[in-house]
Amino acid sequence: MNGAFLNAFGILLGALYGLTRRAPLPARVQSFFRAGLGVFTLFTGARLVLENLGAPFPTGLKRLLIALLAVTLGYWAGKLLRLQNLSNWLGRRAGRCIAAADEHPPGRPAAGLAAGVVLFGAAPLGWLGAVENGFTGWWCLLAAKAVMDALAMAGLVKMFGWLPALSAFPVLGLFGGLTFVCQTEAAPFCQAHHLTDSVNAVVGLAACAVSLVILEVRRVELTNFLPGLVVAPLLEWFWR
Repeated sequence: MNGAFLNAFGILLGALYGLTRRAPLPARVQSFFRAGLGVFTLFTGARLVLENLGAPFPTGLKRLLIALLAVTLGYWAGKLLRLQNLSNWLGRRAGRCIAAADEHPPGRPAAGLAAGVVLFGAAPLGWLGAVENGFTGWWCLLAAKAVMDALAMAGLVKMFGWLPALSAFPVLGLFGGLTFVCQTEAAPFCQAHHLTDSVNAVVGLAACAVSLVILEVRRVELTNFLPGLVVAPLLEWFWR
């Protein structure tokens, strides 16, 4: 669960930076970090896809088709379940707390804590990173999220004080728990039935979509892609 610990550590480090530095991080530096994280996420996603397609061309083509179909069906399942609408609603609630604190500083610390838990816990990159960590042991996606959360937390503590830093612990519990379940239950089952590659390929494709949002190339309903992680092994199970 080293990825979840990295994410929590990044949040705490960002809080420490925000509390000890009077001036906020310059916009130019934030843009540099954002661009670097976008490229890193794209590279990690592409690597996951390529490494899980398989060496023989027919096998690789089959897994690629399964992954693309899983992403598509998962997206429509997410639309039916209104996952992105739920994510947007949570984001708006957190955004209102931040806007109120920005307009009438300082903000209420409890509101800042709630905003931090929502913003850091509902991020699709965290869910993808926890699955990646549980299935492969890689923590790259959660490391990228740790840096983004650190930058966000540095601003939150300037608005609300130190209390939002405690959002690191719910984030640790959420993503650490998901990683543990994937590592001890889901991954062994998928490995026993040769279903792991399809899950990892879907994580890679979804991570590439996340990079488009980080780089501000286009807006993507990222949360709706999450059901694809469940659809992928089901498709591979029946497509034998």
